[in-house]
Amino acid sequence: MRKSAKREASQRLLRHDETFLNRGFQSLAGVDEAGRGPLAGPVVASAVIVRDFLFSCSIDDSKKMSAASREAAFEEILGKCFIGIGIVEPETIDKVNIYQATMRAMEEAVMKLKKTPDCILIDGPKTPRLPFKQFPIIDGDAKSLSIACASVVAKVTRDRMMNYYDALYPEYGFKKHKGYGTKDHMEALKKYGPCKIHRRSFEPIRSNYK
Repeated sequence: MRKSAKREASQRLLRHDETFLNRGFQSLAGVDEAGRGPLAGPVVASAVIVRDFLFSCSIDDSKKMSAASREAAFEEILGKCFIGIGIVEPETIDKVNIYQATMRAMEEAVMKLKKTPDCILIDGPKTPRLPFKQFPIIDGDAKSLSIACASVVAKVTRDRMMNYYDALYPEYGFKKHKGYGTKDHMEALKKYGPCKIHRRSFEPIRSNYK
């Protein structure tokens, strides 16, 4: 994406959040998650309150950004935002299901913020149990700057965790596919079986490995 197009995307996301600021909300917390779909690793949620909306990096839905762009944005977000991160490990995902695990991660992320939000913008149609005014926004990471920032933080945090797990379990190739069910990952599962960070409640692991 050209620099001008990236800048336009960031401005569009900012305009969305300004509609909430203009309604009198002083402290917006964007919330998003990473890792609902993979066969391995945790689900990670992030809550972000932007203190300074003037970014030198282009911010967008993390799925639309390159790894290098996400890393650069992540560092700038750390310096300009209040951040909370929630992590739910595979063992808990298997006990409570991925939806409940995602809600727990979001709740944990918000409660770890060092500043109390007066408005929470949640990516998706559902909201977690939190004592704050909440607005669910479908495709929020492509509409809201605060949610986009949260998507970057959640994605980079989880990717770094999967890179760490790659060093522990190199036979699975986690650094490459981050736990998603790629062809290489499925072949590794057939050869080695699941490891400690695989989600036993997810197919095809659930049906093939006890």
